[in-house]
Amino acid sequence: MASQPKLLLTRRWPAPVEAEMRLRYDVTVDPDDRPLTEAQLREAMTLFDVLCPTVCDRIDASVLSVSNPRVTLVASYGAGVDHIDLKAAAAARLMVSNTPDVTTDATADTAILLMMMASRRASEGERELRAGRWSGWHPTHLVGQSLSGKTLGLVGLGRIGQATATRAARAFGMKILYHSRTRRPAEIEAETGARYVASLDALAAEADVLSLHCHGGPATRHLVNRRLLQLMKPSAILINTARGSIVDEAALADALAAGTIWAAGLDVFEREPNIPHALLRLPNAVLLPHLGSAVEQTRVAMGMRVVANIDSFFAGKELPDRVS
Repeated sequence: MASQPKLLLTRRWPAPVEAEMRLRYDVTVDPDDRPLTEAQLREAMTLFDVLCPTVCDRIDASVLSVSNPRVTLVASYGAGVDHIDLKAAAAARLMVSNTPDVTTDATADTAILLMMMASRRASEGERELRAGRWSGWHPTHLVGQSLSGKTLGLVGLGRIGQATATRAARAFGMKILYHSRTRRPAEIEAETGARYVASLDALAAEADVLSLHCHGGPATRHLVNRRLLQLMKPSAILINTARGSIVDEAALADALAAGTIWAAGLDVFEREPNIPHALLRLPNAVLLPHLGSAVEQTRVAMGMRVVANIDSFFAGKELPDRVS
């Protein structure tokens, strides 16, 4: 009987997914659920047939260019692939897959959650209450903003942007604007009620809430910088559920402290899990620990997409979610 292909999961995955994998594969996972070091990842490339990282693992050229690699597929758990050096993977003749589509609803929900928390100062209120500083209700205490009828500016109108637009329009009657490198088809604009804005600068200037839904990578690194933040309204809110690298966090902290913008809600950070102290101390920064896809059904569905890609790979079929 042929031996089962060897898989390495860099972190613990939902139990139903791990159980499904073990039916057909020899699965190794760190029971302590700790991030692997670069040295451990390099070693894994020589010991396993498939590497299954998460979006928080840096799979760079140093990892992918080991001598005598055994890994032939990098099956990533997550929709983003900016943590993987795709050029290095191609040079090493490795296939790469991801898990698109299944995170759409959960991430859009998180964007709306951050909008509500930031606009209504909910995290400020909870911190005050838990610290025993709340003295009771009074008319001027923690007065926030309403989202009703406001303008939502979306940077990117992919699946998550579209789902966020639909929720914002239906729940709050928000006016939807968007900017992207390529204008979306007319039917998508009609379905979402979104109006295209030709420049990011114009979008930032008009939006009451600016929500990021674009890809990560060199082209969008620090897309939200000091100059763009200066263009936003003093009453504006910035939301990021996309990639931490899109926002210059030092510039954002300065803008929040100076009142250049009113608030921000962030679920992703450039150097996770390290968060700049300047952001941590700001009361008008709502900070979540990368919860965008943290719904049981979503996390299981993500894992099953990985399984489907691995099954296709060993069956000699086209990978459903191949990116390289």
